[in-house]
Amino acid sequence: MTPPAFLCAGQGGQHPAMFGALAQLSEAEPVFAAAASLLGEDPRSLVARPGADLFSGRVAQILCCTQALAGWAALAPGRGVLAGYSIGELAAWGCAGIFDAPTTLRLAATRATLMQEAAPPGHGLAAILGLDRARLDPLLTAHGAVIAIVNAADHVVVGGADEGLAALCDAALAQGAGRAVRLPVAVPAHTRFLQDAVAPFAAALRAAGPRPPRPGLRLLGGLDGRPVFDLDAGIDALARQLAAPINWAACLDGCAASGATRVLELGPGRALAHMAAPLFPAGAVRALEEFRSLAGINAWLAG
Repeated sequence: MTPPAFLCAGQGGQHPAMFGALAQLSEAEPVFAAAASLLGEDPRSLVARPGADLFSGRVAQILCCTQALAGWAALAPGRGVLAGYSIGELAAWGCAGIFDAPTTLRLAATRATLMQEAAPPGHGLAAILGLDRARLDPLLTAHGAVIAIVNAADHVVVGGADEGLAALCDAALAQGAGRAVRLPVAVPAHTRFLQDAVAPFAAALRAAGPRPPRPGLRLLGGLDGRPVFDLDAGIDALARQLAAPINWAACLDGCAASGATRVLELGPGRALAHMAAPLFPAGAVRALEEFRSLAGINAWLAG
């Protein structure tokens, strides 16, 4: 049987019930305990607490990694392809066994701090859908914005100064974009504006004692969707993606090229599953949070 592909999500999909069926599983307990030591509170109670801020940089990045690592610990797949979106790429490295769960979560906290410190004030991100690059690129130049993430040929995330992004969204809609909206983040991730975070994060990754991925697992790099064969080069790329655009479309192509017949988004959320669905047969892509039990997930993966 062809190994499945597993997708680790970035920020944005956190919600009060995000841990779902994982919350009571003993296999995931060490991950929750490691996250609690960083958050000062059990992540399961944190997400359920009314009014809790689940989207600030440090908390969000820790929660996203917690979700993926808890799901992976519960499933314990022996084979598979791993790809991660933004902070999800670090989670994918943890799932691959390059870092253990506590180390991965500490690195997520470090990553968030470095990004926040490097981010220039008054900058952020916007999403633009339904506009091809021939029409979009001149608008980016005119408004001082740059590509941050390529989700598909006509679906990108861009970064820049707040005023420029507001004008860019208006111009994109005037050019025929189906949607152009500011995203609720104050850090222009995956753009040159975060260059100062790259070297210290690379140093933190190396200091954390990375190990080769577990046998049977293929890890895809977020910058180009290619398998990570050289650990040292992979660390450079994982750090560089803080200030360079992610090609998520290439990551999904890499999952498809691997021959995977099942694709499971570990979460949080279902956004990655939604983006992957057009590349695979009907019913071949699911999100972990759609299932009520571990047995149901394993039965579907084996189907």
